[in-house]
Amino acid sequence: MQDAISRRGFLGLAGGGVAGLALYDLAAWQKPVEAASGGSASPERCGRPEVPKREFRAVWVASVSNIDWPSRPGLPARRQKRELLDILDAVRSLGMNAVILQVRPAADALYPSRYAPWSSYLTGRQGRSPGYDPLAFAVEEAHRRGLELHAWFNPYRVSTGSSLRGLSPRSPAREHPGWVVRYGGRLYFDPGIPGVRRLIERSVMEVVGRYDVDAVHLDDYFYPYPVSGEGFPDGGTFRRYGGRFRSKAAWRRNNVDLLVGGLSRQIKRKKRYVKFGISPFGIWRNRSEDPRGSATSGLSSYDDLYADSRGWVRRGWLDYVVPQVYWNFGYGPAPYEVLVRWWAEQVRGRGVELYIGQAAYKIGSGGAWDDPNEMPSHVRFDRRYPGVRGDVYFSVSDVLKNPLGFRGRLARDLYRHPALIPAMRRPGGAPPHPVLLRARNTRRGVLLEWHARGRPDDALYVVYRFGGARRPGACDLRDGRNILKVVPAGRSGTRSCFDRTARPGRRYTYCVSAVDRLHHESPPGGRAVITVR
Repeated sequence: MQDAISRRGFLGLAGGGVAGLALYDLAAWQKPVEAASGGSASPERCGRPEVPKREFRAVWVASVSNIDWPSRPGLPARRQKRELLDILDAVRSLGMNAVILQVRPAADALYPSRYAPWSSYLTGRQGRSPGYDPLAFAVEEAHRRGLELHAWFNPYRVSTGSSLRGLSPRSPAREHPGWVVRYGGRLYFDPGIPGVRRLIERSVMEVVGRYDVDAVHLDDYFYPYPVSGEGFPDGGTFRRYGGRFRSKAAWRRNNVDLLVGGLSRQIKRKKRYVKFGISPFGIWRNRSEDPRGSATSGLSSYDDLYADSRGWVRRGWLDYVVPQVYWNFGYGPAPYEVLVRWWAEQVRGRGVELYIGQAAYKIGSGGAWDDPNEMPSHVRFDRRYPGVRGDVYFSVSDVLKNPLGFRGRLARDLYRHPALIPAMRRPGGAPPHPVLLRARNTRRGVLLEWHARGRPDDALYVVYRFGGARRPGACDLRDGRNILKVVPAGRSGTRSCFDRTARPGRRYTYCVSAVDRLHHESPPGGRAVITVR
């Protein structure tokens, strides 16, 4: 990454004849929504919906150097919590469905850890407790709002400074100074040392085991970005561990591969629903270096960061990849359109979701970025490609500043309709089947109440609304414009929501489905028809 959801109690089943009440239709679809959208009502026959039903919409929330959160070190816990709640509320209000929170900005942590001291970005002093568990708080509050929480780790960075003396005595860098190298005025773990890899794996799996995170996320920093006139000082490590490799570059890529592949296997064994994603630099390799590369001419992750991002996709190690395509349309060395097309080809048939990393920090910075339509055009362009399933913006602060009106464009136009997160390709548990109990008119709008069978604490609920009295078909259920709300599940099997946008005198059909932790959707549990008063 460039450093630059009222719970309401169930009122009981109502009998017929109650004024303003529409009872649920006992007839329900027998196939899950995803299955119903294939077969005889395939996506081709339905046509590509104007608004995608499934689309990953996320922001990075960076803690390093207090870029996004907390706004500065040393704030009281209540202030830190308030700032985070404001971010989560804002993200949800923009129609987004996930946050990627940096929980290990360096060799430190935003949670109590066996393997790293408390981050100085919380308290101003590394190792000092903020008095609460920020990651536990973030996970609970994100899920309360129906947002996924992806835990973002920077694996190898030790410090943005150059001295070990400023680190906590509990820092693994202080405990193992031989694992640390100085490069470009900063401190890094040497990726070639096996102990470093074990430390990072244990740090990640500590979070996977203790917290209800939805994903583990690594950014673009593997071996550090090149510094002019300075070589990364790992010659001794190569001599000790790189004997079977013909080149240091191949050995370095293998070191990173060992970490990525190892994490992929361990995460899937520990919790099947936890995803693993990486956000690499946007260029894998240039075509001039490799015929399989993109028609670009810039720094590449393969040759300069020793990160074989294309290889990770092809080996199936990732659940999703978010290449940082931080350039505008027509940019000579790395045109946005060229790279999006290239990445869409790389994920084809691989079972890896592709989301595009967007440079929100560049909006209004000059040139093409002074065009208020540049970034909205990125989103619309991505929707033209079936292989592209969403966008992630760096960073949340830049989006919330509303540069050139972009925040408003998201809320009023691009993300006006809710969207589900793409379903994971691996097998998962069956979501509970909700039963739509009733829809009735109230002074606050149409009140919908339903009950879920199964484990409602593991689900979201999708409330659909259609004009008129009718039985929606498979194509209706694929159109994102028909999603009224996505409602987080509570610990009770009964949930409710209001439709405050229904127009008086109009007749509507409602139905509710459930989505499990792997984002597989159940059949709608039934339907309710009501005339709004």
